[in-house]
Amino acid sequence: MESSDTLIPFADLKRQYASLKAPMNRAIQEVLDNTAFIGGRGNNYVSQFESEFSNWMGMSHTIGVANGTDALEIILSAWGIGPGDEVIVPALTWFSTVEAVLTLGAKPVFTDVIPGLNTMETSSLKGLITPRTKAIIPVHLYGQMARIDEIMTLAEEHGIKVLEDCAQAHGAERFGRKAGTYGHAAAFSFYPGKNLGAYGDAGGIVTNDEELAEICRQIANHGQRKKHDHVRNGRNSRLDGIQAAVLSVKLPFLEEWNNTRRHIATQYQRLITNNNISLPIEDTNNKHVYHLFVIHCEKREELANYLKAEGIETALHYPYPIPNLLPLKNMVDSDKRYPYTTAACNTLLSIPMFPELNESEWERVSKIINQFL
Repeated sequence: MESSDTLIPFADLKRQYASLKAPMNRAIQEVLDNTAFIGGRGNNYVSQFESEFSNWMGMSHTIGVANGTDALEIILSAWGIGPGDEVIVPALTWFSTVEAVLTLGAKPVFTDVIPGLNTMETSSLKGLITPRTKAIIPVHLYGQMARIDEIMTLAEEHGIKVLEDCAQAHGAERFGRKAGTYGHAAAFSFYPGKNLGAYGDAGGIVTNDEELAEICRQIANHGQRKKHDHVRNGRNSRLDGIQAAVLSVKLPFLEEWNNTRRHIATQYQRLITNNNISLPIEDTNNKHVYHLFVIHCEKREELANYLKAEGIETALHYPYPIPNLLPLKNMVDSDKRYPYTTAACNTLLSIPMFPELNESEWERVSKIINQFL
């Protein structure tokens, strides 16, 4: 075992800030000078980012909101989803996907994932649809798109809404189309560690549906059509001026950063040769943007401890199938099984992945993994 005094972080936001320090500081200072702090229709920095992101996506509407979880919940709420309704979600995802369904009083119905890909399993979807099914939320996990084309075909046959969870897939593609351009609406998180990240919590809703966009915008701003004109029950969920300015500075670099992530992933695929490790698989017709690089190892805990001792940070995304968590205890049939999700949760480990990771670092990570066992 080698020792190293140099920590290789799982992610390092300081490096990215250092590369953008001058334009970023100018952008933030401009917001401060104009005291344009609160988002909404009158904030030019928010409007600018919304327009820029819509153009980048090739979509008609972007609505900035406070975070990605709110984006999911606001869309479902705008569709009128609530008690008595069912929403199909994957068993492997971050809790927000399901939390949005639960908060509205609807019931999540779980699918397993495709082994090796970890995205929503599609062959059993039809059997989960009931008269109560109102929406499907495919999650584009780790930077890889689910088989959204198959999901859309089924959803359209049954008149079901599709909400793409794009929190980890900014710029991912399937058949040359970006994540967020297939469904009836899409939710994005701009959490700082995302491929496109703010300097605090932030999120966005993307859609081509003008009526839906207006309802979502109203819900996010206390149900107002304009100030003091409350036309529905809403909430306070607005993208603020500073976060919008930060995102506007970063957006032009996103494609370059995604390409760099793909390059690093290619190096990991080339260099990691340990037979005890399973590497990510890129689905046919997909462009994976590697928000995370998730490997699988039967001795996951031992590997994580081994890497930690060598100064290499790792993380778990995610250690438990969502149906096994306490808030779902009385909502999921006890005889349900999600074998591929369970297997993934028992073996997955995320290793360092961020655009500023350098050659000596990814080579060292690969070398140390190869020495394990």
